[in-house]
Amino acid sequence: MSLDTRLRPSSPLASEHPARYALAAGRLLLGWIFLWAFLDKLFGFGKATEDGWLSGTSPSKGFLSRTEGPFKEMFHAMAGEVWVDALFMFGLGGLGVALLLGICLRLAALGGTILMVMLWAASLWPETNPFMDMHWIYAALLIAVAFSDAGTTLGLGRAWARLPVVRRHSILR
Repeated sequence: MSLDTRLRPSSPLASEHPARYALAAGRLLLGWIFLWAFLDKLFGFGKATEDGWLSGTSPSKGFLSRTEGPFKEMFHAMAGEVWVDALFMFGLGGLGVALLLGICLRLAALGGTILMVMLWAASLWPETNPFMDMHWIYAALLIAVAFSDAGTTLGLGRAWARLPVVRRHSILR
């Protein structure tokens, strides 16, 4: 009696660990959060922002000018500055696109974590917890997505990683 024990290559879908899909889902959801924030602040859809950046409204002034806490003076001085608005908007848009496409996740994690720490510092102290709020959760998810190469699942990460410039500069993965 013979038993067929030859190994057959498994399908790509079956060979990937299910946790990769959970991280990819987190990447896509977080990407939409950042992209929507960018679009709403750019056009002023009336959700969180009444008037958009394109109509002359500063995306940073309203939030930063009302901050309290230990860094109040620094954030009040930054409120409405052109360079702050530009960095904030390009950061939101870049994070949204990178996360949704699954490309440049290491750089997105670095920049996104810095953005989250700055937003956390601007909103000190959280009302419901001594120090923890959603900014730390977002930063942890950004880092996890980058370290796990979650852009290769349900994203363009594999194709992106094959580009010569990305091969030369691993921060672009």
